[in-house]
Amino acid sequence: MKTFKYNTGSGKSEISIGKKIRIPELPASGGIYVFDTNMEKYLSDINRENSVILPSGEEFKNLESITRILDKAQELNLGRDSLFVGIGGGVITDMTAFAASIYMRGAKLCLLPTSLLAMVDAAVGGKTGIDYGGYKNSAGTFYPADQVLICTDFLKTLPAKEFYCGLGEVLKTAMLYDKKLLSLMEDKADIIKGFSERTGTTPETSCPEEENEILLFLVSHCVMAKCNIVEKDLKESGLRMELNLGHTFAHALESFAGLGELSHGEAVAWGLGRALELGVNLGITDKNYRNKIFSILKTYNWTESPMHPAAKKSGETGGISDADIPEKLLEAMYHDKKKRKGEIRFVLQKKACSTVIRKVEDREVLKVLSDQKN
Repeated sequence: MKTFKYNTGSGKSEISIGKKIRIPELPASGGIYVFDTNMEKYLSDINRENSVILPSGEEFKNLESITRILDKAQELNLGRDSLFVGIGGGVITDMTAFAASIYMRGAKLCLLPTSLLAMVDAAVGGKTGIDYGGYKNSAGTFYPADQVLICTDFLKTLPAKEFYCGLGEVLKTAMLYDKKLLSLMEDKADIIKGFSERTGTTPETSCPEEENEILLFLVSHCVMAKCNIVEKDLKESGLRMELNLGHTFAHALESFAGLGELSHGEAVAWGLGRALELGVNLGITDKNYRNKIFSILKTYNWTESPMHPAAKKSGETGGISDADIPEKLLEAMYHDKKKRKGEIRFVLQKKACSTVIRKVEDREVLKVLSDQKN
């Protein structure tokens, strides 16, 4: 078992990582479990009278789902000392945390992330939220969980696509803070990809010890990096903004394609490539570093080209030509919560672990969305 802690300003958030984790019992003050229909079969021992079971999918990350959680909390007559327990992927952990943050101005919170994306990113760091008005995570709060319990055996239950979704965030973290993690994604790609091909089983399924060690390495190094950053900048006023590497592009793609049409991690992987291309065009990013990351993107079968298939499909459905899609993506970026004073700022890299944040002119952004050359 590995344990990490970070200061939240009002206390500490504790993250525990291991192969086996016990789901916490609700305290005497009461509580509520929140999970989705995908997780239901793994949680047969949980009392359904104290549970909210939500539909699975990004399209249900909305106010209606939050209302269901709050209604159940009121039905159970919960107080601020009651415990909200979110068990699931990033959608569930984001929504459970959001509901806990606004219920009676803040209830106790424990998260059990079951997807790689939630383990390495969504459940750690205190960001909560829902999609609103067609835009990704456009409503939310900062509310770190009192406790995060990560059971890596749950990764065995993921469909291959969902495992790859989390790898997009792992790559981002490696690029920002961890050269050893970046090397592991290169050197152990066959093992990592091999694990993804055998997912979709049960937490009890055995797998080679080397795979277990690699999974623990991936998760623990991402958690450690994020804890270090969040403790210094919980509410994203400075240093934490680096964690948005690739995300301005990614969120625009997700919004244009239709929320839920592609995984967040897949969008992030594409966004990382676009951010590097933008950096090269601006004379910031080392070309050899760009080529190295593009090689990793190719190894994991992520889209490297400016036109993502999901954007092209959405354009065809909506009668939007390929030539007009870059403008639509740029328009979506201006709805992004990361803008300041109406300006879009991009996280760019010189090389691994060397990051800058810059305002970039629209014409430069359009170039990397349409493969224009300087």
